Amino acid sequence: MHPPPPAPTGFPDDEGADDFVRMFRQALAPAERESLAYTPPLVILDVGDGGAEYDARVRRVVEALERASRNDQDRQTVPHALVRASKDSDLLSVTAARGLFFGLPKNMTPDRLPGFWPLSDSVSYIRNLGQGATAPGSQTLRDHAFDQLRLNRRQRHEGGPQVFLWALGGGDTSQVGGWRGFLLGVLWHRVTRTLPRWRWERRKTRRLMRPGVLARRRRQGWLGEALGMAEGSETVFEVMDEVADRQLPRLALPEGHPRHQESLVAFEKLLTRALLEDLADPPVGRRRPRRRRRTARPLLLVPIPRDGAPGGLAVERFLRAFQEERGHTAGRPGPLVVAVGRPSQRLLTALGGPTAIGFGQAGRLLSQSQPPAGPALVRLRDEPFGRDGIVVRHCLPRMFRLGGRAVATTAVTGISLFAVLLGVGAWRIVDDPDVSYECVGGTQTVAEGAGARIDVRATEWHQSVRNQINKENERVETTYAKRRTVRTVVAFVSDPPVGVDAIRFDGLIPELRGIALWQQELNDQAVNDPSLVPLLVDVRTTGESFGNAEAEAEKLVREVRDEAGRPAYERVVGILGFAQSRESTQAALKVLDRARIPLIGTTATADEMQNAARTSYWPFTPSNSTEAAVEAAFASRENIVVREGSETQCTPARHALVIESSADLYSRSLADKFTDDFPGTEPVFDYNQENQYGDGGPSVTMRTSSADTLTKQLCAALREQPDSVVYWSARAKDFSAFVNAMDRSGTCTDHDITVLGGNELTNVAQTGVFAEKDWLRLYYSAHRLPSTDAQASTKTKQFVRRYTAFVEDTTTGTDPWRQDGHSAVSYDAFHVLSQAVIEAFQADPTVSRANVLHSLQDGISFDGATGYVSYGADVNAPPVDKTLVLLRQVADQPEAVVACGAYQQGEDYRYQEQGVPCDAAG
Repeated sequence: MHPPPPAPTGFPDDEGADDFVRMFRQALAPAERESLAYTPPLVILDVGDGGAEYDARVRRVVEALERASRNDQDRQTVPHALVRASKDSDLLSVTAARGLFFGLPKNMTPDRLPGFWPLSDSVSYIRNLGQGATAPGSQTLRDHAFDQLRLNRRQRHEGGPQVFLWALGGGDTSQVGGWRGFLLGVLWHRVTRTLPRWRWERRKTRRLMRPGVLARRRRQGWLGEALGMAEGSETVFEVMDEVADRQLPRLALPEGHPRHQESLVAFEKLLTRALLEDLADPPVGRRRPRRRRRTARPLLLVPIPRDGAPGGLAVERFLRAFQEERGHTAGRPGPLVVAVGRPSQRLLTALGGPTAIGFGQAGRLLSQSQPPAGPALVRLRDEPFGRDGIVVRHCLPRMFRLGGRAVATTAVTGISLFAVLLGVGAWRIVDDPDVSYECVGGTQTVAEGAGARIDVRATEWHQSVRNQINKENERVETTYAKRRTVRTVVAFVSDPPVGVDAIRFDGLIPELRGIALWQQELNDQAVNDPSLVPLLVDVRTTGESFGNAEAEAEKLVREVRDEAGRPAYERVVGILGFAQSRESTQAALKVLDRARIPLIGTTATADEMQNAARTSYWPFTPSNSTEAAVEAAFASRENIVVREGSETQCTPARHALVIESSADLYSRSLADKFTDDFPGTEPVFDYNQENQYGDGGPSVTMRTSSADTLTKQLCAALREQPDSVVYWSARAKDFSAFVNAMDRSGTCTDHDITVLGGNELTNVAQTGVFAEKDWLRLYYSAHRLPSTDAQASTKTKQFVRRYTAFVEDTTTGTDPWRQDGHSAVSYDAFHVLSQAVIEAFQADPTVSRANVLHSLQDGISFDGATGYVSYGADVNAPPVDKTLVLLRQVADQPEAVVACGAYQQGEDYRYQEQGVPCDAAG
């Protein structure tokens, strides 16, 4: 059977599409900056009814237009947001703001949205009040908005004075008595808590409510003018408290009630106006050179759900609010909003009943200085969707080599900087909560609170878990094989590492423990459930570091072809593997894929593994492209690198020192994708202790097999650029050698060094080998939350309890991998395969491998130890929005600092809904 032809792609080639696409790109990034003063109309692209193809049509048009906002390296060049709605109660102005704020092109003027966030946080607080609640009070709203701004560090890209008094004054003095408690309560907290909040509220009120105070600055006081309170004395949060008084009774009504909907409309209009005001184009000139750096127009792409689908009312509410509020603000440039889908007649009526026009006319409207009052409605014909369309080329607005901070600093240097800082800085040091230097996950290194190095009993523990699997196999053969359907799965693993230290760098033992746990659980449940299929596990080693994986795969294929004369329970219905992405395992996948043997991956993450087998391979963990995007956003936007001259304050990384092993598929792939996504400079060091190097991957600055040589190079780079993160994509064994060499040298360990690595480092990080390295701050990725984390699901905690009991019952000594994700990944991966076998058995008692593949293609979902697992139909890709966690290692205890994806079921756990850094991969 021939595979179906690929679906048509590109922007639909309807009449006039060329003109529209050209003007669309010019509207986003005009050749002359003055053209940004033009306010474009709301554009609605009606894709028609489309039937079953409706969603595909909308996605095709949106993806084609979204391409214009990125360059060939998939880096954003135009601020844009994909404004989706998952339910009717969403406020899409908030979704748009998050997308624009966290998706910033490199070195372009960022939109800080200083007026939007306080109002948005106030609205969120009001909406979250319970049934029968009363207005919370202006001080409560102010403190909530202030704390949200501070905790989320929304303005950290802007720089500014350090708010150290806030940090010192954040504690609770209610337990301190006597005169010290009096001084803390009356004096210190007034300076560090009350004063910053009061000053911040005054500034926001002056900006939003008082047009007469700073009349020279256009846009001052829009909120007061809009609410008719410009001459009053109310603060902005007193106004929001009055809004709460009016809206809370309406919010208490059911969501479908007209008055409840009126409340949502009021909030959407308020926040949309705030967003448009904050997106105003800053005037050019005077003493603020960053004002010149607006070279592109923000883009909002709004998919319209099919009629009656969830989120439809939210989209209509946002488009109506945008169309109405756009006429009330003088702010420029004004985002270009393009809605894609079939607008309802109700929406068109609310927008003034626009007349449909062609692509060519719509394109011309984008460049007119006086746009029409109504939206530009274009109805697309069905025929162009049946064939490939045109390519929307990338917009390339003017980009700046230096960040705005550097430009501003240079300009101000000649204007008596010392006097300005001396006179103004003392007052503003308690005035600006928009900047935080608080280190993500705290200031501790891996040595803090460290215990003794954990004694790993490699041979004993490996043999113990193999014995447990053999024990379960004997149980299956004895109890089930003679009277019910039993089948076999193969687990491809590497050879057991030789030596105590080697096992620290290999996830074999926790992986086998996860397999043994699920086999035991499946067999226990099969006692009382005849619909289940007990499974034998055939563990096959494939050489050191999977070196013989291809040969072992070919051997299995030959056995499968000759299985007709063997007992039914020995028939292989699927495979578990591989734990590592290497050229050898990639070649093995191709062999197994040609034989169409279902294979569920474990911790191999390279995209190249998935690309090598498109028929029967189902990876379980997020791919390197997802992981690299999240880690790049985390490194460049979160405070993880210790500031020069401080051990308690951190900033985002402006540079990355990337360590890869080019001969290793996993390492080369991860490094390549991280350098593509990271916005700063990233010299690459090719490090391999076996002196083996490969082709491809990012351009290399230096190759070496010596940890001492690597250490010298990195120390030199860190001295030159102390705001650098060391990004480690090489293997754990190489990392241990590097850490030891860095510690021996001691030439740059007087200052904490931040390392961010992939999940490969979990094997060694939790065994306590770095317990004495008090200069090492270590972050790395993993595939489940620690059981001690507040967000950890019930399933995760149940698994850890079972895992702990299993280890205590079968081994002696201290287990270092209780919080390691490898065991949970193999446990859940085996669950996926067994569920596919069960569904194949229910369809046909022969349990053919073809039916197992069909079961996988139909989609399998469950709540697992690693979070919610949901495979999409007909796509052999990792589970949708699969959990990815970034951990910070302190001694032998990991702590989660980022949790992306579906660690629980629901729309709120999608990558693109979770903000920085998760949405970078959404």
